[in-house]
Amino acid sequence: MWFQKQTTLPNPDFRICGIFPKLPIHSPSCQVIMKYLIKIIPLILISLLLFTCKKGRMANASREDRNGWIYLHLAGSPADVGYQHGYLAANEIDTLIKVMQYYLPSSSGKDWAFYRASSKRFMWKKIDKEYQDEIRGITEGLQAKGFKYDTLDITALNAWIELSQYYVPGLQNKIIPGSGDNKAPGNCSAFIATGSFTKDHKIVMGHNNWVDYIVGERWNMIADIKPEKGNALLMDCAPGYIHSGDDFVINKSGIMVTETTITGFKGFDTTRTPEFVRARKAAQYSNSIDDVVKIMVTDNNGGYANDWLIGDTKTNEVAKLELGLKDHKLWRSKDTAIIGSNFPVDPKLIKDETTFDVNNKTSSPNARRLRMEKLVAVDYKGKLDGDNGKTIEGDTYDALDGKNAQNRCVIDGHLEEDPIACTEWTLPAFFPMGAVQGKVTTTDLTNKMEIWAHMGHPGGADFLAAPFFEKHREFYKTQGKYLRDMKAWPWTLFKAAD
Repeated sequence: MWFQKQTTLPNPDFRICGIFPKLPIHSPSCQVIMKYLIKIIPLILISLLLFTCKKGRMANASREDRNGWIYLHLAGSPADVGYQHGYLAANEIDTLIKVMQYYLPSSSGKDWAFYRASSKRFMWKKIDKEYQDEIRGITEGLQAKGFKYDTLDITALNAWIELSQYYVPGLQNKIIPGSGDNKAPGNCSAFIATGSFTKDHKIVMGHNNWVDYIVGERWNMIADIKPEKGNALLMDCAPGYIHSGDDFVINKSGIMVTETTITGFKGFDTTRTPEFVRARKAAQYSNSIDDVVKIMVTDNNGGYANDWLIGDTKTNEVAKLELGLKDHKLWRSKDTAIIGSNFPVDPKLIKDETTFDVNNKTSSPNARRLRMEKLVAVDYKGKLDGDNGKTIEGDTYDALDGKNAQNRCVIDGHLEEDPIACTEWTLPAFFPMGAVQGKVTTTDLTNKMEIWAHMGHPGGADFLAAPFFEKHREFYKTQGKYLRDMKAWPWTLFKAAD
């Protein structure tokens, strides 16, 4: 028998539950064992309780790796959404932070300690409590997997673009006027169209993300979030981000949002709300174009100044919000095609807040604008749909030279093969940067919470690190440790979980 039935107090010959059949209960050895059990059983119970709680936090979460993407389904309170994110993508977040720690000193002149300090000094207090809780949850998920990051690391990661390419250049300009110019990123080629420009007279939206390959090859997450409050949302993002970052997002209310950055922008206000907070809030809480505009404009810090392309599937209206720090302007219509390739339009904003040269036809923004206008407003007018939206985002035709190419002038950018330096972004010739992935959606897809996504160059070309370094050894010192192959995967349809 596993135990002996007792109705009275045990006598000296009682054997402890039959485990030690020859050991009297009053013996010294037995007393030691009993004391040990008294100590260890509460610890076992606490461990079981913690395991149950953790399992509860993860109950609605899942991860699936598909065609170069990490798909995460996250649901629950802000803290639980963060925990799930940090736990399921712990290795990728760890790697991306290590990339930043390695790369930012050479690319921006400031080390990771500087970005953590900036996050503590003026970023953290301007983050809504909901998103502070989510960031804290990410760190708890990371810590549960053995990583020692804290909230400042995750804040700095989310804010690295606005800190390194807006705040730091502003500091440089204070020391030497003009030294921080042309540091605002030239990221992305995008369009949004509706009415007579599309096949079904509904919205089609496409976007590809331009960024340094050392970072962009890791910008490979699809986040399907069902928050406790606000709208469910589906977006691409980098591991550890609470926002999209390159900004391609749809929500359950039928709002579609993407953007491209404003080249040559200057301006940043440390006393106002970070762009990554406003972008996430707009994605989660907007039910109309007006909602997006209001959230993005309110307490705007000027960081990551963009041309925001916005659509509402309920009305099939689209809009463009050109948002600087001092200036902003809105265009909207139910029958139009709007493109973005890092060029500003509003003359006042251009004059007041940028160094952008509207007359330089050979710059990447202006050359891509020429090609995109022809594709979206001429070649595909009245035929735009999800399929040719993918074709547009992978286009490699150079409108300046009138031939296919892989360079700064094509929609699916390849600066690593361009012998002309991009002075508009202070980038040298053959810099390893360009389109790293693409996304497309439509009114019908958005209403089903679906997007098409392509990891790697949307045009299908692979970037291979070893052959690149053989030709361009000058980049090895600052990128050799983490720059790796970026394969082009097939277009993949992602759907939010029910």
